[in-house]
Amino acid sequence: MSVAIIIIIFIVALFVTLYLHELGHFIAAKRAGVKVEEFGIGLPPRLFGIKRGETIYSVNAIPLGAFVKTAGENDPTIPRSLAGKGPWTRLGVYAAGPLVNIFLAFVLLSAFQALPYSVITGDGLMVHSVVENSPAEEAGIESGDIILEIEEQPVHTRADVQDIVNSAEEGAEITLLLLKNGQENEIRLEPKFDPEDQRRLIGVFLPWWNIVSQVEEGSPAYEAGLRPGDTVLSINELPVYNVESMSGALRSVEEGEEIKLVLLRDQETEEISMTNNGYETLPGVEMRWVDGTHIEQERLPVWRAVYAGANFIVRMPVLIIEAIPLIIKSPDMALVGPIGAGQLTVEIVRSSGFSSILFMAGIISLGIAIFNLLPIPPLDGGGMLVAFIEGLRRGKRLSPRAVRLAYTIGTTFLIALVVLITFSDILRLIRGGGFGL
Repeated sequence: MSVAIIIIIFIVALFVTLYLHELGHFIAAKRAGVKVEEFGIGLPPRLFGIKRGETIYSVNAIPLGAFVKTAGENDPTIPRSLAGKGPWTRLGVYAAGPLVNIFLAFVLLSAFQALPYSVITGDGLMVHSVVENSPAEEAGIESGDIILEIEEQPVHTRADVQDIVNSAEEGAEITLLLLKNGQENEIRLEPKFDPEDQRRLIGVFLPWWNIVSQVEEGSPAYEAGLRPGDTVLSINELPVYNVESMSGALRSVEEGEEIKLVLLRDQETEEISMTNNGYETLPGVEMRWVDGTHIEQERLPVWRAVYAGANFIVRMPVLIIEAIPLIIKSPDMALVGPIGAGQLTVEIVRSSGFSSILFMAGIISLGIAIFNLLPIPPLDGGGMLVAFIEGLRRGKRLSPRAVRLAYTIGTTFLIALVVLITFSDILRLIRGGGFGL
């Protein structure tokens, strides 16, 4: 699928999520008896509008979402204004938009899980690295080993390993069949329970389908930075999982153009590049592969898809907390605006297929909800915070001066944040960087 089509689909998905967000506010305001003067599709200037009752329904020139204009938005003296309603009513109107986005994300993520999706599977799983002081290290598992079976059950995906390990009795040892240096080897170990992940782990980082065993010094790959122990994840954004996929990815690059390789090294992704001189394999590089690796189509039953969609929504706060170290370390990769989200969507759709557009649309909708729930005026979360405080004060309003100051500071902060994120997204594009997918 061409980049242009993916970008158009992304823009449509972004528009729909923003429109439904404002539609949530509109419906909640109407039900609360708030006078809605205008419900606009797009942002002003207005192209045309039709008045129905007391509300103008308009279509505007800038195709970015929608807006709701209520009477006397910040003046409680105006009849039927939002500001004139009680704190709990205002809180509900402010919350309606993010709640619609959360529900939309649930629907989209559930639908994504129910559709057929591509899964890389093979005759075993290759261990990229082993956690220090883990059961795997104590049992002698090393980088490059291939796990063929666990408890006499063949493993093809990471889910197979998790299911088998977690189904074993607590405190019991399990048997693993490894392919080590071309020889099958049986070992036993006792998994450890991880209270943070709420599951039993053996301490290996997988699944990966290849590992670089040797790089000839002076070769183009060596000069580019490829080293033994690296795993090649992708070449020019095409996933690499067997010899054929690597050759196909290399052939997709015109001779004389740059080959971009995304590597896994020490549980971190790195990107290197080299000039293509008509390569179908990486020159001077020896690699080990998992036999029988290929792509299969799988799908979940509807009830499991719905559960998975709901579970993703519920676990999102935990995922955000876990991502804080990444945000601090690489804010340019963790915090993205519309431009960065569009680039990420292109990478995911090109690497994972068209159905992943539903996943990205769900993530966009959920991201809009989370962003708007931040307790920073003038976001919905800021209005909710003010309404909540006034509700605890039994309707006694905060000082108008304090509220105006909070809105001024919040608006200034948000403008600065948007400018910085947009600058970071544009700079990433100019440098030719990506997310390594």
